[in-house]
Amino acid sequence: MDGEIHEECGVFGVYSTENRDVARTVYYGLYALQHRGQESSGIAVAYADKICYDKGMGLVSDVFSDGSLEKLPEGDIAIGHVRYSTTGASQLLNAQPVVFIGKCGKMALAHNGNLINTQQLRAAMIERNAVFQTTIDSEVMAVLINALSDGDILKGVMRACPHFKGSYALVIMTADKLIAVRDPFGIRPLCIGTIDNDYIVASETCALDSVGANFMRDVQAGEIVVIDSTGIHSYMMDNLPLQSRTCIFEYVYFARPDTILDGVSVYEARKEAGKILARHYPVEADLVSGVPDSGNVAARGYAEESGIPFVEALAKNRYVGRTFIQPNQKQRESSLNVKMNALRANVYGKRVILIDDSIVRGTTMRKIVKMLRGAGAKEVHIRVCSPIIKHPCHLGIDIQTYSQLIGAYKDEEAICESLGADSVKYLSVDQLVDTCKGKSGGFCLGCFNGEYPYPSDGYHADKFKLE
Repeated sequence: MDGEIHEECGVFGVYSTENRDVARTVYYGLYALQHRGQESSGIAVAYADKICYDKGMGLVSDVFSDGSLEKLPEGDIAIGHVRYSTTGASQLLNAQPVVFIGKCGKMALAHNGNLINTQQLRAAMIERNAVFQTTIDSEVMAVLINALSDGDILKGVMRACPHFKGSYALVIMTADKLIAVRDPFGIRPLCIGTIDNDYIVASETCALDSVGANFMRDVQAGEIVVIDSTGIHSYMMDNLPLQSRTCIFEYVYFARPDTILDGVSVYEARKEAGKILARHYPVEADLVSGVPDSGNVAARGYAEESGIPFVEALAKNRYVGRTFIQPNQKQRESSLNVKMNALRANVYGKRVILIDDSIVRGTTMRKIVKMLRGAGAKEVHIRVCSPIIKHPCHLGIDIQTYSQLIGAYKDEEAICESLGADSVKYLSVDQLVDTCKGKSGGFCLGCFNGEYPYPSDGYHADKFKLE
């Protein structure tokens, strides 16, 4: 596990009151969550006290394009998962859901997040003769839940969760139950919806919309929700922290703009970020544009606040995935070459304000600035809808080492010079928090200020020290 970079994923589950094609419902839900993971996907269906599943490498449409979706049986419960990983972990063996037979009978689990004590838990269970088939923390969670269950899945979850350190949003399925679990800090998102008499659990509300479900509520931090033939039941973990700490990067980048996350519209948060940038970091320019797609909403907010027209500066190829979540740097760079191109007619001789959600490694933005200058842009001013990312994330986002971060060893002025821009300005931490008005609870801001819900001591991240 040393040196591995862990994943951001999407989970989806359905509990139906009748036997039907629940796999297809999960399929459409995963389609809506495709932005959260593009390397593997899988669906498991419960039927007649059995669990049937299929999973594979690639996009949801690729994995289930050969008739495999039709081969999954009708049932009343199903869960699904989309995943992205990095070098060393991108293999079918690690695709989810994790499915096995245990004390609770057949069981399947899908996980979004990352545990920081996986090695310790795995080692302790191996000493007790546990056998593992994968290298993912999700299997460790499933095995521990089963081991502590005494045949009662709820008891297993309640007993196992205090041992998990890190972020997790889980959907768990047995032959007769669908269970949703959110970690004590609520770091990763999870919500519940209803359609007719069925219940849906998903990482984002946009997935509820995709299957025609009505939003019911978010799963609370530290909550365990059990759905079975008797209805929906809520249980809270013991010794919960005083305040939740939702990952604010969900609002900055990962969540789809049409998602409502813990009561806050991601679209409105991003638009407000653009407005704050315009108020605090103005610059004379001819046009405002966003880095598609996640920068566009904020760019429109900047344009509205500043009075500078919004004009598309970059054309995007819609059939190429997001560069940040490609598994290695070479693939990120090569995919950008076919992902977007500068619109010469719009930028030639113009002073351009370019809005982006964040700058992580800097490689993509450096190439975009060069692209715009090559198309004749007179000036390129970058405005960023988040603070400088100075620290790694060990709670589920693909920024695990200081050496990956341009902001770990450069200030705003040095970043500007490195990118080849005319100016670069970032939101402050307080300004970013202000974009999420109305949210109860707090945020995890560790990648910006180094303050994490869980201490990173003992976690095998890069020990690169700043001069």
